[in-house]
Amino acid sequence: MRTQLTLGILAHVDAGKTTLSEAMLYQSGRLRRLGRVDHKDAFLDTEPLERERGITIFSKQAVFPLGERDVTLLDTPGHADFSSEMERTLQVLDCAVLVISGTDGVQAHTRTLWRLLERYQVPTFLFVNKMDLPGADRETLLAQLRSSLDDGCVDFSLDQDRDHFYESAAMCSEEALEHYLSEGTVPEDALVEMVARRQLFPCWFGSALRLEGVAEFLEGLERYAPRPRWPEAFGARIYKVARDSQGTRLTYLKVTGGSLRVKQLLTNRREDMEPEAVWEEKADQLRIYSGSKFQT
Repeated sequence: MRTQLTLGILAHVDAGKTTLSEAMLYQSGRLRRLGRVDHKDAFLDTEPLERERGITIFSKQAVFPLGERDVTLLDTPGHADFSSEMERTLQVLDCAVLVISGTDGVQAHTRTLWRLLERYQVPTFLFVNKMDLPGADRETLLAQLRSSLDDGCVDFSLDQDRDHFYESAAMCSEEALEHYLSEGTVPEDALVEMVARRQLFPCWFGSALRLEGVAEFLEGLERYAPRPRWPEAFGARIYKVARDSQGTRLTYLKVTGGSLRVKQLLTNRREDMEPEAVWEEKADQLRIYSGSKFQT
């Protein structure tokens, strides 16, 4: 049975967040051609105003396969003016990707995003983008990530010296350090657990526009992303309410357990609740959105 992963992507404006989303969807086989923000044909910039201004204003989602998982990617606004739209998505994420510009490094809004990810306890991966541009230096940027964000930021690139990699990762956990000192490695399951506990923040470097480092990043995401377990009883968390082009109300939710069927009765009824506080409603249709399109 395929498992599910809800992944959010966040960044300071102009770090290349939507470009990375596009590259991930293309690399995974979800898109047949790459769109571009400056060409106004990015898959997730579905609103005319977004394409006109070249920025993400509303959070969007796309679904793509990643090994044995189906990933729901939530692309969030990077501009501070629309940060409330971004923050609403944090409560439903299994993990997040924080995109850093290789030429700008950690910005003030990057630190704000980092604090929000910490507040909501979201396991976080980092992709340092635009490494093809002059002035982008990996070692300098990694040092900045460690000093400005967290000492647990570790370079997971495949070209890293394995001994140095295991040593850096082991320093993030006493249990991992003990294993490293006795065995010289850190088990992959331990790395996954450290990521889930926000002790370890895997970092990759590349250029989303040129598809450099994107396949490697997706491979790492498949291996090290948390593996959440959900109860069998139905539960869900609503994070957004909107309307489609026909005016139909859309309630965006993440199922956190069990299953949901069309016409199933939903309620907030609990013991000792006041009658006037109770609501009951049925889902007329269930949609899985990917960009502007959906399947029922």
